[in-house]
Amino acid sequence: MSSARQQEAITLLKAHSLSVTDGRTDILLLFISRKGALAHSDIEKKLGDRYDRVTIYRTLQAFVDKGLIHSIPSKDNSIRYALCKDDCASGHHHDHHIHFVCKTCDNTYCLDEVATPSVKLPKGYTVNQVEMVVSGVCQACQ
Repeated sequence: MSSARQQEAITLLKAHSLSVTDGRTDILLLFISRKGALAHSDIEKKLGDRYDRVTIYRTLQAFVDKGLIHSIPSKDNSIRYALCKDDCASGHHHDHHIHFVCKTCDNTYCLDEVATPSVKLPKGYTVNQVEMVVSGVCQACQ
C-alpha cells in the first residue's frame, strides 16, 4: 500500500479516537482501497492468516461504534461494511443513502448521491435509522 493511504488510515483512526494498531490499519486500508462494501469473509480472505476471525470482528465492531464504517444488511442475513463518508461519530451514523447490490458481480455500493426517502411514522414512534437496499445490475456489469 502506498504511504499516502497508510497515512490516511492512521489519520482516520486518530480522528475517530481509535488507537493505531497494525490490525486496525490493515483492515482500514482494505476499505480505503475498495470502492464497494466488504463482508467479514472478504476481509479474512484478503488478510490471509495475519488476523483471526475474532480480531477482525472486534475491529469491525469498533469501527461501527466509532462511526468510521457502517453496516449494510443483505438478503442472506450477512452484513457488509462500508466507509462512512458523511460526518458520522460514535453512535451517530449519518449515512442516509441507498445501498445497491449488483446481482451479477455481487458487489455492494453506497450510492451517496441518492438519499433515502423520509419516513413518516405514527405518533409515538422515533426513527433511529433508515436502511434501503436496491438490487439490480451495476454500471461495470451492464
